[in-house]
Amino acid sequence: MAVFMDFNISYTTDKKRLQSVIETAAHLGYSTVAINYVVDLEQNKQAIGKPKCVSELFETFPIVQGKSRPFKVLNRLTVVASRAAHFKPLREYKAYDLVAAYPKTEKLFHAACMEFTIDIICVAATEKQPFFFKRSSVNGAIERGVFFEVRYTPAIRDSTMRRHTIANALNLMEACKGKNVIVTSGAEKPLELRGPYDIANLGLLFGLSEEDGKAAISTNCRAVHLHGETRKTALGIVHSMKSEQPLTERQEKEDVPASKRAKIEMAQ
Repeated sequence: MAVFMDFNISYTTDKKRLQSVIETAAHLGYSTVAINYVVDLEQNKQAIGKPKCVSELFETFPIVQGKSRPFKVLNRLTVVASRAAHFKPLREYKAYDLVAAYPKTEKLFHAACMEFTIDIICVAATEKQPFFFKRSSVNGAIERGVFFEVRYTPAIRDSTMRRHTIANALNLMEACKGKNVIVTSGAEKPLELRGPYDIANLGLLFGLSEEDGKAAISTNCRAVHLHGETRKTALGIVHSMKSEQPLTERQEKEDVPASKRAKIEMAQ
């Protein structure tokens, strides 16, 4: 049975509203969600702080609809890319389960695909994508295990944003062929959430096949989570030493070249 995930629940300081959104996600059948903290280091001069502890939201987490497994809440950081310097590996990144980049230029998009230590690349939804997706950059991200995110709530809020969301998603699908794509909500209110099977069908409008649409909210999200766990431990070092043991008589004979071994045997 598929495990459905939504890796973009917008963070708000209104604790009750955030709780309500997460409870609605559990009721709709999602097993894992990520609270998304968006930081624009260029415009707001914001510093990357630590996320709120998820245990502060609930004493006991809600039950996933129709399942007995526990509900899981992750923390995600999205950095709006204004300069490449914003994506140097920082200690603050390790406090988050997932790290995403929202590149504003083609140059930064290429760098995000090929170089940045991130898990997700965001695709514009509220405006027309200001550049084309080059297949070489997209393939580089796929090879590195980085995923592309398409949000669906802007398509619900406004007809203009709906056109931009669908057009940008279709352009992305032409380049990636439906690979390494996740579909998220970006929900700020409970009413903006939709059920997993509705989102899988919505994927058809974004250019995804039925199978890829379902993967975009299940298996692909699981791969993103695993990529995030790998990123957090990527600085670990494994050191091994080869132990030296005395050679046996047979091993000594095997190490001698065949021509020399024949001469030794004849002399004996």
